[in-house]
Amino acid sequence: MCGQGRQRVKLDQDRVQDLLKGVLRGDQRSIARAISWAERQVPQARVLLAGLYPHTGQAHLIGVTGSPGTGKSTLVNQLARAYRQCGSSVGVIAVDPTSPFSGGALLGDRIRMRDVAGDPGVFVRSMATRGALGGLSRATFDAAQILDAGGYNVILIETVGVGQDEVEIARTAHTTVVVEAPGLGDDIQTIKAGLMEIADIYVVNKADRDGADQAVRALEAKIDLDRATSAASAPTQEQTWEPMVCKAIALDGTGIAELVTAIKAHRAYLVKSGRLKEKEQDRARSGLKALLSQELLTRFLSRLEPGKLDSVLFSIAARELSLHEALEQLLTDR
Repeated sequence: MCGQGRQRVKLDQDRVQDLLKGVLRGDQRSIARAISWAERQVPQARVLLAGLYPHTGQAHLIGVTGSPGTGKSTLVNQLARAYRQCGSSVGVIAVDPTSPFSGGALLGDRIRMRDVAGDPGVFVRSMATRGALGGLSRATFDAAQILDAGGYNVILIETVGVGQDEVEIARTAHTTVVVEAPGLGDDIQTIKAGLMEIADIYVVNKADRDGADQAVRALEAKIDLDRATSAASAPTQEQTWEPMVCKAIALDGTGIAELVTAIKAHRAYLVKSGRLKEKEQDRARSGLKALLSQELLTRFLSRLEPGKLDSVLFSIAARELSLHEALEQLLTDR
């Protein structure tokens, strides 16, 4: 390696170490830059994340999801304020739709969270889904790791809110909060949706509206039905968590204290029952599979002959090849 190359490598190593130390100090500029590295997937990001990983595992990851219009952002804002009043530092990852032009988050820095954005104990970051099928991008997992290493006790991850596709949050968060609101015209669909199967805690937000009590009763009936079905199919003495239903009015903070109490109760259950370790194993499995899928696809495409993929895509569009035939051709004709 020439002298200039060695100098460049040394400079990269120094940059990684400086950034790593900044993150571990809790410096918000360093944390913001580290997350940007993870989003852009720069080569140094892998080294940085590897260095930070031994310092993670302390934060409580709370996923907040639900259909659009339920008031998730306002609820997250209030949760952040409540945790700050308890003395906890809070990281907020607000996952937004991806701009088709810039690839960035459409809602930017989340002006709806302006109440906590100036608090030095709160870090707010908007991130784009970047086309991730489950509503979360790979960088979301990395951002949570960076905030964890940066010393944030509580990390709130608000998903984009696209209905049943949001189940990926359950593999990322320790506690999943599903937010509903009365008057959206989807009460029956709500009970059917796969989204509702992932909740540790349900929140009926905008509880001052007509229909709030009906929504609570519907959710409680679903919980009772799930309990009866589970008991009949697999009777066991094992301690299990039964989802809780909370009412809230996020605009004025009503019910937020009760929601924080419910979240803390779920955290205590995870620790006492041993489910917290299982959750961590599930997160590791999901994260590794996602990385493998991404890396294997990247390597596979890089080894195709120039123009091969475009040629196959043209044949598919011309109805000369089916998708399955195209796949077989790409796998064998290399």
